[in-house]
Amino acid sequence: MPYRNPARSGSRQMSVDPHNELNPEKNHYIGIDVGTGSARACIMNDKGDIVGLASENIGLWQPETGYYEQSTTNIWRCICSSIQRAMSQHNIDPNSIRGIGFDATCSLTVFREDTDEPVSVTGPKFDNADGNDRNVILWLDHRPVEETKKINATNHNLLRYVGGSMSIEMEIPKVLWLKNNMPKELFDKCKFYDLGDALTHMATGSETRSFCSVVCKQGYVPVGVDGSVKGWQEDFLTEIGLKDLCEDNFKRMGGVDGVNGRYLTAGELIGTLSEKAGADMGLPAGIAVGSAVIDAYAGWIGTVGAKVNLSGGSIDAGKPKNDVSQAFTRLAAVAGTSTCHLAMSEKPVFVNGVWGPYRDVLIPDYWLAEGGQSATGELLKHVVETHPAFQEAMSVAETFNANIYDYLNEHLTELQQRAGAPAISYLGRHFFFYGDLFGNRSPVADPDMKGSLIGLSSDKSIDGLALYYYGTMEFIALQTHQIIEQMNNAGHVISSIFMSGSQCQNPVLMSLMATACNMPVLIPRYVHAAVVHGAAMLGAKAASTDKQGKSEPLWDIMDRLSKAGKAVYPNKDEGEKKLLAAKYKVFLKQCEEQRQYRNEIDDAITGWKR
Repeated sequence: MPYRNPARSGSRQMSVDPHNELNPEKNHYIGIDVGTGSARACIMNDKGDIVGLASENIGLWQPETGYYEQSTTNIWRCICSSIQRAMSQHNIDPNSIRGIGFDATCSLTVFREDTDEPVSVTGPKFDNADGNDRNVILWLDHRPVEETKKINATNHNLLRYVGGSMSIEMEIPKVLWLKNNMPKELFDKCKFYDLGDALTHMATGSETRSFCSVVCKQGYVPVGVDGSVKGWQEDFLTEIGLKDLCEDNFKRMGGVDGVNGRYLTAGELIGTLSEKAGADMGLPAGIAVGSAVIDAYAGWIGTVGAKVNLSGGSIDAGKPKNDVSQAFTRLAAVAGTSTCHLAMSEKPVFVNGVWGPYRDVLIPDYWLAEGGQSATGELLKHVVETHPAFQEAMSVAETFNANIYDYLNEHLTELQQRAGAPAISYLGRHFFFYGDLFGNRSPVADPDMKGSLIGLSSDKSIDGLALYYYGTMEFIALQTHQIIEQMNNAGHVISSIFMSGSQCQNPVLMSLMATACNMPVLIPRYVHAAVVHGAAMLGAKAASTDKQGKSEPLWDIMDRLSKAGKAVYPNKDEGEKKLLAAKYKVFLKQCEEQRQYRNEIDDAITGWKR
């Protein structure tokens, strides 16, 4: 029987005065995005328009260098506050909310199995004394160094599905660290979630997990992939020292699908909002709640469904309908502090240094790959703020009521005009900056990578800062080219980039990205809200579930609710194309030679250090 959307079929009761037939039924959906620093709530109507938006900063604790902790109690309060403000500021009727979707960072979250209370992840006592309910080890926490090395030394087959090695950012190394440091009697009472799954648990009481969290970050291999029988790999967990998590059919990790556990793809109906959660949020109980995704994956949902004429010309916000096969050509680049690169494929594609391929995490039977740059927004911030001319540049920018990046872009344009240069890129022709100051996530997958610079001068002026800033943008664009090239060489068919995040508002960077990668870059309608917009679409999918348990396909929801964006096309100037092609060759050499130099030095000093 074909799917029929109950929200559009008139089967639901009118949410307004039934005697006033001129007022149509209003349906709204809430998206919740929990990022590294804030929780955001987005209210979306049934046309895909964002009609309410609010956020609140969440707590972050650093008890030691490299340790980053959060609290679900604090996060939940921020979520509820954001929802209430978004609703009240825009006068949204709580009874019009049909569905709620969540996304969050891929952070390990710990509760007691017997009482469902938060378990402190702060050693050495790991108790909740003095109100310490910090039960979240954030994704960027780097405490499990030795545990990560031990895991990767196994060379277990499942590591093929995380780019060849498990990252310290993932959750199994953090669980193993807790096992090695927490009192055994406490560890034995712990159950573990991805943060997104913890939030849907708090909203509904359900123990259902999302494929997005367990497959992408916890070493779960979907049943049927490579002979996987239960999803969780018992031999792997046993070998690394987590055999106790295999007990009771992996109950403390979510169980076995269809036996003592349940796993869903993005936005599938987990359950309905509980009385307690509804009271916290200021919403009626019973609202549909969808399976959560990791925040970057919500960025994919919120961007790649946009209708756009990528061959040039005007953007078509109407027909023809997007086909899901178009997703295979579109790279979602979710840019913030770091940048995640997500690509879907019909068949599994293995790429060295790129996480995945992951099956079923967004759309059933399709595969996702996740590349990334360890620092983009953070890299720009670091380079600008550590330059001697930063304070002077900030003072000038403030007189123009501009942010530092807009001011530097304008300054680069002035330098171009002053020099009579054919393009801004010409100014940096002899400046070669390699920017892996925070290590490399993709495609080298080397956390020990560092930066390098050829062309350094004694210029401490704003002109020098502007050039350094340009070189950083060029590095980001060239590394994006490197990642896409590696993915396409392995079997992907990426031909366009769908961006999200504040970097979209940087015209110099977007033009560089399009020209360096030789493909159009799409900037979404909701530049700052693409991720939370994607989360709201998860709520729409959950709300579409009929009595037989069928729901509208996620791609159809994306096609229906996505907004047209703006495309930036590669520069047609042959001179700039040749320049960036030559700079790319130098970029690759800088990447390769750094590793070569390190190896030569390490060989030379072998046995020197005692």
